[in-house]
Amino acid sequence: MIRTTVIIAVLAGALAGCATMAPKYEQPAAPVPAAWPDGPAYRTEAAAPTAKAVADIPWQEFFVDAKLQKLIALALENNRDLRVAALNIERSRAQYQIRRADLLPKVDASADGSVQRLPEAFTATGRADTVDQYSVGLGVSAYELDLFGRVRSLKEQALEEYLATEQARRSVQISLVSEVASNYLTLAADRERLQLAKETLANQQQSYNLTKSRFEAGVSSALDLYQARTSVEAARVDIARFTSLVAQDENALRLVVGSQVEAELLPPALSETLTAMKDVSPGLPSEVLLTRPDILQAENLLKGANANIGAARAAFFPRITLVSSIGVGSDDLAGLFKAGSLAWSFAPQITLPIFTAGANQANLTVAEVDRDIALAQYEKAIQTAFREVADALAQRGTIDDQVAAQQSLTDATAESYRLSLARYEKGVDSYLNVLDSQRSLYGAQQNLITARLSRLSNLVTLYKVLGGGA
Repeated sequence: MIRTTVIIAVLAGALAGCATMAPKYEQPAAPVPAAWPDGPAYRTEAAAPTAKAVADIPWQEFFVDAKLQKLIALALENNRDLRVAALNIERSRAQYQIRRADLLPKVDASADGSVQRLPEAFTATGRADTVDQYSVGLGVSAYELDLFGRVRSLKEQALEEYLATEQARRSVQISLVSEVASNYLTLAADRERLQLAKETLANQQQSYNLTKSRFEAGVSSALDLYQARTSVEAARVDIARFTSLVAQDENALRLVVGSQVEAELLPPALSETLTAMKDVSPGLPSEVLLTRPDILQAENLLKGANANIGAARAAFFPRITLVSSIGVGSDDLAGLFKAGSLAWSFAPQITLPIFTAGANQANLTVAEVDRDIALAQYEKAIQTAFREVADALAQRGTIDDQVAAQQSLTDATAESYRLSLARYEKGVDSYLNVLDSQRSLYGAQQNLITARLSRLSNLVTLYKVLGGGA
């Protein structure tokens, strides 16, 4: 029996290195162009080349605003989505450990004892008798010799699924960091819009009081008075609307952070966060597409589906299972370890599939179709990533021009409002021109906030779609 145990151990070690029947994996060619799109929308001064890939840049080096950094750190500690992703990794790691353990024999210790009374008819002496049996031993139960790589293929599939969950966690973390930044910027923009609405209400209230005095003195008409009042009420409507939006933005930020957010960590206005982030270089498509965690996750799943084909193919071949044990036995508990009590058994089993009603072939077809589905999903992930980066670059190429043009428009409308107000106060123009100029200025100021928010949000999007580091 000792010789048999050694043979089993040797076979186990030798077969642990056996090749599987899975098809050789070759990384599919990326179904996208080798360069990012080019054209008028993409004309922009390129960011200074970075010393390392975007995926290797920690978020602390990209999001440089101190308040935003604290919020991101809180989110990484408390966010439930990220916690679930981390737990999925633990679960997948355990699944992989289970599959890897199947490659080695499982040795169990056992101890048995039984007392049985035999009736008179069952004994040779014709008298009832009591039979005692005791045994202690070690055994290998149902160990499969992986001659055709079935168990190893399943282990490789479990490994790739484990690696895929790690990439999924990275994707969740990058998305979480980007979402915190986006919510932070949106809150800053809405707070600035609210402040602008309050300042506009104060100015319009002063203008309304002046117009009312002029009306009571008989200088202005009732039309001027009610036109001034419409501006006051419109500002009040915006104050109520932006007050609600700010509260909703704060709620969204608390949700993504996963805990209460202190008031001192909230941004006062968007104008104070214009340098909250650094610019990044897009690099080449191949660099981006090879480092984005969602694409790496899709490739891991493709490799796992490819390995599963090996397990399905191995099901057509014989399976050899070993069952063995060695120990001592006696009809007396005190005699278990006396000379002559050694007992052993060795029971190999070979199972050869002869007729399965097409089940094995169907399982192989399922495995091959699953591999093809995983391939299509991998290619779609690459195409989606390419489109996301191209869209972000298209906005990046024009957003600075938009902000500059909006700033010029705001300055021009401010001057127009100043001149129209002066002409009205001197009695040259009607209040309608003042009202139109004021509305144009207010709209231009709001659009300038929107343009600045778009520029900062574009940087966040670029960081995300380029696979920013964790």
